Amino acid sequence: MKKSWLTIITTVLMAAVVFAPTDGSEVRAATTQLTYSVFFPASHGQAKEGEAWAREIEKRTNGQVKINVLAGGALTPADQCFDGTLKGISDIGMSCFAYTRGRFPIMEVLDLPMGYPNGRVATHVANDFFKKFMPKELEGVKLLYIHAHGPGLLHTKQPITTLEQLKGMKIRSTGLSAKVTEALGAVPVAMPQGQTYEALQKGVVEGTFAPIETLKGWKQADVIKSTTDCSGIGYTTAMFVVMNLKKWNSLPTDVRKVMEEVSAQWIDIHGKVWDRLDREGRDYTLGLGNKIVPLSAEENARWKKAVRPILDDYIKDVSAKGLPADKAVKEVENLILQYGKLYK
Repeated sequence: MKKSWLTIITTVLMAAVVFAPTDGSEVRAATTQLTYSVFFPASHGQAKEGEAWAREIEKRTNGQVKINVLAGGALTPADQCFDGTLKGISDIGMSCFAYTRGRFPIMEVLDLPMGYPNGRVATHVANDFFKKFMPKELEGVKLLYIHAHGPGLLHTKQPITTLEQLKGMKIRSTGLSAKVTEALGAVPVAMPQGQTYEALQKGVVEGTFAPIETLKGWKQADVIKSTTDCSGIGYTTAMFVVMNLKKWNSLPTDVRKVMEEVSAQWIDIHGKVWDRLDREGRDYTLGLGNKIVPLSAEENARWKKAVRPILDDYIKDVSAKGLPADKAVKEVENLILQYGKLYK
């Protein structure tokens, strides 16, 4: 009996050797498990779209890929998400270029206060810009896609309608939006969105520059009283979805193709969601009795003039590094006009 079982086992092992691929092709595991670090809280619309993206990839690969989405910075904090993906702490990461200021000089052009009309425009501008410039600063990862919010506005505890009122105020702002804050005469205080609610609540900051969606998505309408509609200088914050390059290269070709196809589809999905979230944020803050105050035409011109040196300084500083800053600014301006006609 023992000899019989031994014969069976030996036969199975020999068959595995005989029928193993000899052409160098890969032997695939049943599933590939991936981790996805997202800085948005799980309840946020953009975290939900990140989750939907992951499930769509699982569906189109027939379960060959499983993606574990860890929202709220549970795996890597917002400002460490890119490095976490680069080093393999997570396989995929979603966060903001602005959280590591100076790290992505060409991509930072996207965050300049150029008057983005909405999130859909900003998102398409960001992706087209990347495809044209393919900056070396992102060569260490596989960039799947970018999405970007609607115009960043000023949200404060007291109504602000003039530059004089803003002078000296402590305003939460990150990346290049910190320069917007400085140009307007206020004091920038850098922090991720996740820390902003408490900072406003405790008076650490007196306001925040952010898209209006944060008033609902991050519940910041609970701790502010007024929004200044300064969309004439509307900036965006570009957000990456990147993958560890070694992990990406290890995936089968057909899986990579699926991930690229789904990512391309999700660009417009994210853009539309940003605009829906902006509408919801507006309704939410007004529902709490907060105010949205416009700038006068004269004041809007003053604010635009005040931030113009930011673009000039960007061109000067980034050009000094041997990078095509002037071309980058012009390209973004042209793309805003182009997509602004399509997505009003």
